[in-house]
Amino acid sequence: MTRTKVAVVGASGYTGEELVRLLLAHPHVDLVAATSRQLSGKSLADVFPRFAHQKTANTLKFSDPDPKEIARGANLIFLALPHGLAAEFAKPLLSAGARVIDLSADFRVKDAAVYQEFYGDDHPAPDLLGQSVYGLPEIYREKIREAKLVACPGCYPTSILIPLRPLIRRRAIDRKTILAASMSGVSGAGRKVEPDYLFSECNESVRPYGVPKHRHLSEIEQELSILAGEKIVIQFTPHLVPVNRGIVTTIYSDIAGNVVKMDPAVLFNGAYGEEPFVRLLGEERLPDTKNVVGTNFIDIAWKIDKRTRRLVVMSAIDNIVKGASGQAVQCMNLMLGFPETAGLI
Repeated sequence: MTRTKVAVVGASGYTGEELVRLLLAHPHVDLVAATSRQLSGKSLADVFPRFAHQKTANTLKFSDPDPKEIARGANLIFLALPHGLAAEFAKPLLSAGARVIDLSADFRVKDAAVYQEFYGDDHPAPDLLGQSVYGLPEIYREKIREAKLVACPGCYPTSILIPLRPLIRRRAIDRKTILAASMSGVSGAGRKVEPDYLFSECNESVRPYGVPKHRHLSEIEQELSILAGEKIVIQFTPHLVPVNRGIVTTIYSDIAGNVVKMDPAVLFNGAYGEEPFVRLLGEERLPDTKNVVGTNFIDIAWKIDKRTRRLVVMSAIDNIVKGASGQAVQCMNLMLGFPETAGLI
């Protein structure tokens, strides 16, 4: 199989570093460029010593992000940049014929007005919104295969949308009663120095944030509404917990009034029984971040609360892998015709 040349723009952050790790070990691609203005000229091994055993990590140096140069050298480019900045790189890369996987929020939301509402800025490339494919393989696998521009989902949405999809599609729950609470490791905030994320501020502390309108609500409600064929609004509260990585999400909803007997196992097995990265724990086991950290799996469990006639669904993912870089590589595998699990198991 011919090896494909790939590049990472913005390789110095947590998601960028994880992309580098996965791509260096991938059996079908060659990492030919990794950009960072601050680290330009330094080798990957100098910045990330844990990759020092890899030949490419010792020879490949960080470079300044020049879209034209990157597009000349790589067939597929990952954008691991902040929202707003990613779109500025996507435009010239796509014009040059490259395929792009964006890990920012720039192309997840299809409505520029909704983007402005949740992110506070005018969208930098509204003309590209119609071209992007939401990069959740469990829902959009076939569209991702043909896509030129893939918008990787946020970590919280991944942990919520995959569990809710079969319940929404089969009308098993009352869509007006959905509540989701998530707990995320500190790496979800990115590699930045801000007082809220210092060790002494996060350690021995658990706190909610982004209440009542976290940015990820925009894509969560968008995708749920598409699945339902009607407007869906949910309550979502994220929490910061003192671990490096991992997300646990708990979703509550009333069982739909016309459902006589709820059997979540039938719904989840029907939807995900053959999915390579969805592990169904059923009613006997509960998700735990220690079982998913470092992997591209999402673990899902459920319980029926007979007292309240509610369904409780729980999930766990690694926010940097299945919630970001691993999912991006999963999308890349689909786009390039590789086995979907290549480089991920």
